[in-house]
Amino acid sequence: MIKKAKNLKVFISCILLIYFILTTCVVLGKQIKHAFRFKTVVIDAGHGGKDPGAHGAYSLEKNVALAIAKKVRQLITDDMPDINVIMTRTTDRFIELNRRSAIANENNANLFISIHCNSSPEGIAKIADKQKGVMLLVYGYHRKGEQMEALRENASIYIEKDYQKNYAGYNEKDPTSMIVLNAYMQKYRKQSILFGELLDHEFVNNDGRKSRGVKEQGVLVLAHSAMPAVLVETGYINNPGEEKYLNSKEGQDEIAHSIVRAIKKYKEEIGTQ
Repeated sequence: MIKKAKNLKVFISCILLIYFILTTCVVLGKQIKHAFRFKTVVIDAGHGGKDPGAHGAYSLEKNVALAIAKKVRQLITDDMPDINVIMTRTTDRFIELNRRSAIANENNANLFISIHCNSSPEGIAKIADKQKGVMLLVYGYHRKGEQMEALRENASIYIEKDYQKNYAGYNEKDPTSMIVLNAYMQKYRKQSILFGELLDHEFVNNDGRKSRGVKEQGVLVLAHSAMPAVLVETGYINNPGEEKYLNSKEGQDEIAHSIVRAIKKYKEEIGTQ
């Protein structure tokens, strides 16, 4: 009889613990959603300074990336004045990869967009009709430990006003609080893929670009960003036709407009989640 009573007590304790975890997550989820406001986008122009990136017959990736990034900033400023736009660089200067993600983390960005040009290892004569088009990268899941560390240091829960009051009982040193951080990581990963897919749709359906799709890759600058983050490979700079497009006003304008249209749709999508 004593043994049965003890087993019943353990069973009831387990049920109560599960109930507590589930209800806590639901409450936290509602509070996180209620507190969220999409207000800051960080635009990262890849490479710069002593790091030229990839090159074509006459142009460098660092210059193309910066030109497109500036156009994106101007379009957001004009069309979405309520959004704060932060650039990781506005001139031809070298910035370490860790510093780029740190800028986004320090400014509590809601979205991090890194702009690059792709390049094929094949010779120019071979790639003219082969390697072309855009590609969107999200961080590889094998680097989730690095993003968890970034979240631990920069999680939105810590920067909210009165977070101790809003998230009563939350203690970053408590192992059970990893549930909350893991929820953030899963949410940001899902939102990164969402933005990548929205942008991919804009490139393909509005600009008529070929696309290699949304892919996972172990990109440090993405893994160290404590928010949704996507790296945009705007085209193959060592493909003669793509290099011409990437350096033209028409091409850069199309790319910038597609990015901003995707941001607008993304903002609407996550506002309903």
